[in-house]
Order: sequence, then C-alpha cells, then structure tokens
Amino acid sequence: MGARRYLRVPLRHRRALAALGVVAVAGTAAAACDPVGGMSSATVSITTDKTATDKLKQDGVNVSWLSCTAKVSGTSTSTRKPSPSSTHSVATVDCRGRTKDNKAITVTGKVTQVVDDRCVRGDLTAKVGDRTVFKATVLGNCNAPAPTTSSHPRPTGKPGSHPTATVTVTVTETFRGK
Repeated sequence: MGARRYLRVPLRHRRALAALGVVAVAGTAAAACDPVGGMSSATVSITTDKTATDKLKQDGVNVSWLSCTAKVSGTSTSTRKPSPSSTHSVATVDCRGRTKDNKAITVTGKVTQVVDDRCVRGDLTAKVGDRTVFKATVLGNCNAPAPTTSSHPRPTGKPGSHPTATVTVTVTETFRGK
C-alpha cells in the first residue's frame, strides 16, 4: 500500500511539470517569433537548418539529422519591413547533428540576412568530425522565386484580432496491476 501511495505523488507532480513545460515552451516560441530587425531566431534557425542540410547533402555528407538554434542581436528602427539601412541585426547560429555513420556535424557562424526562407547570408562554417566541409557566405538560392501564398481563407474574427494557439497535453500512464 505504501509503495502505491508513494507512486501517486510523483505522478501528480509530473503532470504539473508537464503543464508548466508546455507553457514555458509556448512562451519561448512566441518570443522567438518576434522579429528583431526583420529577422527572428526561429526563421534564422529553420532556414539555416534547411539550407545547411541541403548543402551538406550536396557535398556528399550522409546527414542523419541536424538541428539549429539562433540568437538574434542588433538594432532596428522597424520590425515590419526594414530597409537594409534601418537594420543592423546579426544572428549567431549553432547547429549540431550526426551523420548516418554517427560522425558529429557542426554548422556555426553569423547570419546577417534571411531571404523569404530560401537562403541565408552571413559567414557560416560546417564541419563533419574534424574536417571542414564548407565555409559559405550564402546558403540556399536567394534568386529562387518567392513561395506562393496559400489560397486558404483567413480566419474570421474581430478586426485587428490575432489568432490564438491551442496546446494539447497528453500524459500516458502505465498501470501494472496485481
């Protein structure tokens, strides 16, 4: 009996911690989407991840996975559509991953511009193990046509209102009886 009661208490705590974790992740994601000088850490990390993975594969690296993070710093006079002269943002990028034969992959450097999620400009270096695979000032195709907009209707609501996110938390419990 005592063991059963003891196991119930941590489970309640785990549920509370899971809920707090979801709230923390949602808050961090919302903050990451705020553009600083026209670049957001989310946009920089996702675009760098995609373009670096494509470039590594093009260079013959058998990529198993790659995950990038970015931290944007700098000043801007506008957060909507900044002109090149109004922004001085730089993102520090750190990507980590593995090849299919378990060699470490790193892509690190600075990003100064993201073009429509198609390319990044800056100064990036990719290494597999101890070998430098590439040093690049541009990753991706900045001259590719811009992605087309979706034909899905916009959600209706009050003018000026913003869409909200719904978070679903699933907790799986295993019960082993008698």
